[in-house]
Amino acid sequence: MKTLKDVSLAGKKVLLRVDFNVPLDERGKVADRTRIEAALPTIQQLSRQGARVILVSHLGRPKGEKLVQYSLKPVAEVLETLLGQSVRFCDDCVGESVQKVAGELRNGEVVLLENLRFYKEETENDPAFAQRLAASAEAYVNDAFGCAHRAHASTVGVTQFLSPCAAGLLVEKELNYLGDKISHPERPLSILLGGAKVSDKIGVIEALLDKADEMLIGGAMAYTFSAALGHAVGRSLVEPDKFDVALAAMAKAKQRNVQLLLPVDHIVSDSVDFAGRSVGTLRTVKENELRETDIAVDIGPQTVALYSQTIADSKTVLWNGPMGIFEIPDCAAGTLAIARAVAEAPVVSIIGGGDSIKAVRESGYASKISFMSTGGGASLEYLEGKVLPGIAALDD
Repeated sequence: MKTLKDVSLAGKKVLLRVDFNVPLDERGKVADRTRIEAALPTIQQLSRQGARVILVSHLGRPKGEKLVQYSLKPVAEVLETLLGQSVRFCDDCVGESVQKVAGELRNGEVVLLENLRFYKEETENDPAFAQRLAASAEAYVNDAFGCAHRAHASTVGVTQFLSPCAAGLLVEKELNYLGDKISHPERPLSILLGGAKVSDKIGVIEALLDKADEMLIGGAMAYTFSAALGHAVGRSLVEPDKFDVALAAMAKAKQRNVQLLLPVDHIVSDSVDFAGRSVGTLRTVKENELRETDIAVDIGPQTVALYSQTIADSKTVLWNGPMGIFEIPDCAAGTLAIARAVAEAPVVSIIGGGDSIKAVRESGYASKISFMSTGGGASLEYLEGKVLPGIAALDD
C-alpha cells in the first residue's frame, strides 16, 4: 500500500477523503471535534508540501437529498480554526462549481466540498459519479479509515480515475496499531471486549482468540456467556441463539490456553429507563446470585479489581466496548474504572469503539493512551481479518 512517503504531490490537486461524520448539536454546531482533529496531520503535511487539498466527506444519512441539517459548512468553520489557515467551502461535491474552485486553488490551500451523501450515487459506488468526483483532482489520498470498509464512490470508485492513490497518515497509523501491534504484540496481550451483543462481535472474538493471552468479557454480552453456562442472569440482556457461539469461544480459549474471564460480581437494578437515562435501586451481587427480577447494568468492584490487575500485568491491551450501560451515568462506574486502569498501566494501549473512547476522555486519561481508533465498524472488520475495500483499492 502506498503512503504519503511514496508519492510526490507538490503542486497537484489532491482529492483527500476524510471522515468528518461528526455529531452536531441543536444549534447545528460541531459537538465533538475528535474526527476533525484526527485528520489534521495529513491535511497539514499535504498543505506544507504544496499540494492543493480538496477535502471530501459524508455527514449523517441524508439518503441522496440535499438537506441543510447535514451540511458540512459548520465543519469547515471548525477546521479553519484548527488549521490556523483559510478553508474554502464549496456548496457541492461534483460539477462546474467544484471544478472552478479547485482550479483556483494555489499550492497549500484547502477547500472542503459539500456532503457526498447528498448524492445517492456515492453509496452505490456509481462509476459515473466517481468519475465526476475525480474530475477536479489529479491524485487521491484516503485518510478515512472509518469508511474503509465501505465500497463507495469516494473510497473505491475514484481510484479508477486518479493516480497515484495513497493512504493518509491516519489510515497508516490505524493499520499499524490494529494490524501489526495486535498480530505481533508485546506479550501478554489482553483483549477487553464489552458492549451489548455477542452477535456484534462473533468474528472479532473468533479471530482474536488466535492472538490473545487473556480475553476479558464485560457489558451485556457477558450475560450470554453466563447464561450459556447455566448461571442465573435475571432479566439481563442475553441472546439465547448465541449460546453455542459463547460455548465454542470458551472451548477454543481453553484449547489455546487463553484465559477467558467473565464478571465475578455485578451491579444490578430492578428497572432501567433508557429514555430517562435512569435506573432503579442499585445493588451489588456475586456471580450466579441474580434474582429473577434483576437486570445487570455494570460490572461490580471485584470484577473491576480482577480486570484491572490483569490489565496491569499485560504488555499490550486492546479494548472495545463499555462494561455496562455507560450512557446512564449511574451505570458508568465500571467502564470509567477500566478506562483509568488501561491508561495507568505501562502497556501499549489501543482503544476502539465510541463509548470506550468517550470513557477514556471522561476519565481524564486520554493523553496516556497509545492509540484511539476512529474506525468503528471498520476497526472490527479489520480485526476480524476481513479485507477493507477502501484499503484494497489503493496503489500497491
